[in-house]
Amino acid sequence: MGQGGETRRVQAYDGELGAAVARAQEGDEAAFAVAYRLVQPGLLGYLRGMVGDDAEDVAADAWLEIARDLGRFRGDGAGFRGWTATIARHRALDHLRRQRVRPRPSAPEHDLLELPAVHSTHDQALEALSTECALDLVRSLPRDQAEAVLLRVVVGLDGPAAARVLGKRPGAVRTAAHRGLKALARRLGVTDGTREDPRTPGEPG
Repeated sequence: MGQGGETRRVQAYDGELGAAVARAQEGDEAAFAVAYRLVQPGLLGYLRGMVGDDAEDVAADAWLEIARDLGRFRGDGAGFRGWTATIARHRALDHLRRQRVRPRPSAPEHDLLELPAVHSTHDQALEALSTECALDLVRSLPRDQAEAVLLRVVVGLDGPAAARVLGKRPGAVRTAAHRGLKALARRLGVTDGTREDPRTPGEPG
C-alpha cells in the first residue's frame, strides 16, 4: 500500500472526510458543508463524464438523496466517496434513461488541448482529464471504460471501491480503466506504447 506522498495525501483527505461525515451525522451542518466541499469536485467531474452539461442538476439531485440518507451511511471517508458515487451513478443512469439518448461528446477532439511532451501516455491522458473538453471525450468511450476511468481518476476510488460502485470484479474495472486511458491517449495523439500494465497509474501492485 505504500505509495509515498500520494498515499499519505489520500489518507489525510479521507481522514478529514470521515471525521466531517461523522459530525454531519450528528447534525453538524458545517461539517456536512466540509464533506460536500471535499467530495463535490470529483463527483461533479464523474457526472460531467456521464451526462455532460446536465451534471450540476444531476449532482443536486444526488446530494438531496445523500443528505436524506446520511444517517444510514456506515463507513469511513473512502467509503463515503464510494457511497456518494453509487448514488450519483444511479441518478445519472436515471437521467440518461429519461433522455433516451446515448452520451455524445460536445466538443471536437482537436479543441481539447495541446499536451506537453515527454511524459508517459497515461500521465498525459490523465493530465488532459482536468479539462471539461476531455471529460466530454471520455463520454465517447464505451460505457464500462468511461465509468472506470471516471471513478478511478476523477473520483479517486481505488480498484475494489470502483468495482463495488459498478457491481463488477476489480480486475474487470482495472482492465476497463486501462483500455479507456489508452483509447484517450490515442485520441489525444500521445501514444507511445510504453505501458502495458493494466493497473492505472499510482495503483498498488
